[in-house]
Amino acid sequence: MSTAPSTPAPSLFGKVRKTPFWVQIVGGLVLGLLLGYIARVQDVSWLTSTLDTIGKTFVQLLKLAVPPLVFTAIVVSVANLRNVTNAARLAARTLLWFLITSLIAVSIGLGLGLLTGPGKGADLSTTGLKAPDHAGSWVDFLTGIIPSNIATSFVEVNVLQIVFLGAVTGAAILKIGEKAEPVRKLSESVLELTQTALWWVIRLAPIGTLGLIGKSVAKYGWDLLKPFATLTVDVYAGCALVLFVVYSLLLRFAGGLNPVNFFKGAWPAIQLAFVSRSSVGTLPVTRRVTERLGVPSEYASFAVPFGATTKMDGCAAIYPALASIFVAQVYGIHLGIGDYLLIAFVSVIGSAATAGLTGAIVMLTLTLSTLGLPLEGVGLLLAIDPILDMVRTATNVAGQVVTTLIVAAREGILDREAYNNPTGELYEDRAARPEVAMAAA
Repeated sequence: MSTAPSTPAPSLFGKVRKTPFWVQIVGGLVLGLLLGYIARVQDVSWLTSTLDTIGKTFVQLLKLAVPPLVFTAIVVSVANLRNVTNAARLAARTLLWFLITSLIAVSIGLGLGLLTGPGKGADLSTTGLKAPDHAGSWVDFLTGIIPSNIATSFVEVNVLQIVFLGAVTGAAILKIGEKAEPVRKLSESVLELTQTALWWVIRLAPIGTLGLIGKSVAKYGWDLLKPFATLTVDVYAGCALVLFVVYSLLLRFAGGLNPVNFFKGAWPAIQLAFVSRSSVGTLPVTRRVTERLGVPSEYASFAVPFGATTKMDGCAAIYPALASIFVAQVYGIHLGIGDYLLIAFVSVIGSAATAGLTGAIVMLTLTLSTLGLPLEGVGLLLAIDPILDMVRTATNVAGQVVTTLIVAAREGILDREAYNNPTGELYEDRAARPEVAMAAA
């Protein structure tokens, strides 16, 4: 009598791969907090160094993909506008909603800053602080868009210049037409290769989370947060208000969409943005969830890369407003109505200066220099910046998806059935299940 062969028990690696990705990231977050606490309390230097190395390596891998990813994404998105009906109208509406949501976000940042006074009573010494080697200015911002050397733009990862080069190349492909088709196809191939490699890096996000969070806890702990407690709470509260309240209201009343479905579909991108602190590094996930929520791929391929490099409600709206008030109060400088209006203007117009990389130092120096505030104030915020950057980046990415959804809904091109049932699989899930990928091929 024959017996059916027993199924081998899945390996530990197999069990991990079958675990939902969000659970893996939460697990990395909790383990990172625990290891960071142990390293700090027990003063385990080798553990602190290991966590730091893991976090830096993960961020380095994300940054490695930025130049080819941004360039080819912009080239392909602009070139593919020929397949989009009313492309100019869609582009203008997208930019308009970027500006509207940025204005709302900076208003919330200013309101919280005026209400709580994040710099009042902060026991911080400003002696010995140095200004950044190079401060952002409007002249730098405007002239810096155009590169003097194409190779330098890619080597130095100047995202703003790479976006400019990509937009020009895409426009030229549109103009030339059939003769430039090989260039367009090559760009699409390179984009696909880069995204595939980046997905492999994204799969390491739980380990990267462990290192990034663990290092922050081990190095800084509560001692760092004490003088920045009000500012930290303000940044997280402001971003939470925009992320969960403002975006929900806009989706409901401007797009006629159920906000719950947005969070169901977009949560993987928001979550990855929180731990990676990179809008550009999250770009493949952002685009995937946007399409999963019913946005046509032709429009998503334009709006999402454009948003990943210019749409920064967290880094370029809420944070500069609060940080400017914080620095002014620490240095005892009075800000008037005109200064607050100037902060709003800089935040709404200058958000492209942040360029989707981790941190918001460029935007902060641009705001402080425009207001005439001490640039040494940047030094006060450098240590706390990684902790604040997580929620800022999550807000950035959520805003990029929200505005794209609103425009698609108002223009009548959104697949509402897909939006109301955001159950499609993300690419990383497909990659982990070859049978699904083969069936879809």
